[in-house]
Amino acid sequence: MREIERKFLVCDDSFREEAFRATHIAQGYLCSRRVTARVRIRGEKAYLTIKGKSHDGGLSRFEWEREIPKRCAELLLRRCRGVVEKVRYEVLCGEHTWEVDVFEGDNAGLVVAEVELRSVAERPAMPAWIWKEVTGVRYYHNSFLARCPYKSWLTNLAVSK
Repeated sequence: MREIERKFLVCDDSFREEAFRATHIAQGYLCSRRVTARVRIRGEKAYLTIKGKSHDGGLSRFEWEREIPKRCAELLLRRCRGVVEKVRYEVLCGEHTWEVDVFEGDNAGLVVAEVELRSVAERPAMPAWIWKEVTGVRYYHNSFLARCPYKSWLTNLAVSK
């Protein structure tokens, strides 16, 4: 029940050609303080996930997930402050499956790749489309994007210039 993953920004869309699956995801957060409670609809399935505080510089944290009825997830999503929508592409590279999230709606323009690891010390093969590591940078957590969408970052940058 310990999740270990690294997160990266993506420099181009060549991952799409390598992807073996693409799935629409809608997810929202019931709470996101010390412990995060997330409801997610991924394709035709739905999940409730509890995540703990990050450790190892954002590399690892406690994670508990259970499948729930899709109708329950739809009702719970209505109670979430913000809902993050994205298409997740799965790409095999070396021994790992990379998950590349292409965000939609207020987070459109943001593309983030994640890879789950078996240990903190593990070093996966890096696809050519990987750009900059953002592991542990809270702005790229989906729970943050639900509260402060990527679109607002761009607006704030334009206003501050």
